[in-house]
Amino acid sequence: MAARRPRAVGQVERALWRAAMRDVEPLPGHALPPEPPSVAIEPPAEPRPVAAKPVTRPHGKPLPVPAELPTLTYARTPGLDRRTSERLKRGQLPIEARLDLHGMTQDQARRSLDAFITQAHDRGLRAVLIITGKGLKPRARDALPWEPEPGILKTQTPRWLNEAPNRARVLAFTAAQPRDGGSGALYVLIRRHRE
Repeated sequence: MAARRPRAVGQVERALWRAAMRDVEPLPGHALPPEPPSVAIEPPAEPRPVAAKPVTRPHGKPLPVPAELPTLTYARTPGLDRRTSERLKRGQLPIEARLDLHGMTQDQARRSLDAFITQAHDRGLRAVLIITGKGLKPRARDALPWEPEPGILKTQTPRWLNEAPNRARVLAFTAAQPRDGGSGALYVLIRRHRE
């Protein structure tokens, strides 16, 4: 079995890692690697309704705003061919960007998700990974002990992907394979720009 090549780390991911580690002091005798060139990270955009004016694509043509799109679920991917659907479920499409929602409030997570999906679509990315975490919350008093309740971000993310402005940009989503986070993550297939 051939060894997998490690995935290249992007500039945005490096900048996020540096920001997260800015207060960390290196161990004695160790030095931090040199600073990479700075990358501008855009703040999350405020959500907009789909009925708003069409979003302009980088090449100047507006993104068509569909009147009514069917609701997506883990099992339902209308408009997606069977082969692509199977490749998405098996994690065989190359992941071109990742978003980790761990530690965010619902409002922060929603804004980050909206901005991430918009940027992925505008950049022409195809498959992305959204990490929600399993976020098991305390069981309700009347719940059985073997029935943990999923966390808020895990349950809300599929709903947010079906709402404006994301639904016009998302073609399908499904639970990730265990190597990519399993039920605590989603593979999301981004809709291609149509000329």
